[in-house]
Amino acid sequence: MRTISLEDVAGILGGLPENPRVVVSGNFATPHALLGAVDAALPSYRLHALNAQPGLPDREGVTLETAFVGPGMRKSPRLVYIPSRLSLVPRLFTATCPPDVVVIHTSAPSDGMLSLGIEVNILPAAIEAVRARGGIVIAQVNSRMPYTFGDAEIPLDLVDFGVEVDAELPSPGAMVIDDISATIGDRVATRVADGSTMQLGIGAVPDAVLSGLTGRRGLRVWSEMFSDGVLELDRAGALDTDATLVSSFLFGSPELYAWVDRNPRVQLLRTETTNEPSLIAKQPLMTSVNTALQVDLYAQANASRVKGQIFSGFGGQTDFIVGALHSPGGQAILALRSWHPKA
Repeated sequence: MRTISLEDVAGILGGLPENPRVVVSGNFATPHALLGAVDAALPSYRLHALNAQPGLPDREGVTLETAFVGPGMRKSPRLVYIPSRLSLVPRLFTATCPPDVVVIHTSAPSDGMLSLGIEVNILPAAIEAVRARGGIVIAQVNSRMPYTFGDAEIPLDLVDFGVEVDAELPSPGAMVIDDISATIGDRVATRVADGSTMQLGIGAVPDAVLSGLTGRRGLRVWSEMFSDGVLELDRAGALDTDATLVSSFLFGSPELYAWVDRNPRVQLLRTETTNEPSLIAKQPLMTSVNTALQVDLYAQANASRVKGQIFSGFGGQTDFIVGALHSPGGQAILALRSWHPKA
């Protein structure tokens, strides 16, 4: 890895093909300073990110591309939604969506390695695909990024260029668990036995479920993501301390980031592993808890669209529903309000 400045970024991107595809860390790990330099250097490009948060470049010339729509892309007229299970998104990089540049956000180097920190997800596959094509990998190297283990660790020589940026990691706003969410969380929690393996999605209801599980013992985590609720379970003694916490990405409070930093109990693995239904099915008492936008009278769940427009996409739900239903003693739960206040 060669260290460069933000001003040098334009020079290393000069040989790219017309309208290149740029894959960038998503969720709360997007390297905004480095991505801003990339955006300034490219008049037009395709930007691929999962669950993008506000602040991504969104202008004429930029096509926003994703298999899971976040608030940073949701209302853009330049959005291209790619319906895909998250476990299969990495295959797109060797087929229909080959990357030309991969922009990542990493920890500071340590013993010849970098860590992808809080966002592993589809990035290892993107790095492999872009290097096979002779493309470019650029890292925003940030000493504030937690050093996590598993597939998060990558050798320095897989990264072509590094830009040192000292930037605080963003955290989501505090999730308010209202009375209805708490009631739903309690009802779901009663279905969870000691020793279960948990996967929970994003939102007030999954957070409420975790709050209702502090009295359980021997719980395990095999999930595509987790947040502060898992830290709460650990503090309450609800987790199996001999079991590794497996996830693909995470976000939360500064306390959570400090807790996962060099924590050997936490393994962040690539999406092809965490979301592989056959591996999910091997987890004891696998319990998948997600939410949805609607459920109709035929029990068909809509987790993708509102009034015909894409809202988020189904993401990894289908991976975990299939895996949980094949796990011995496993169960898949969709938890949501029976009506919406705006209705």
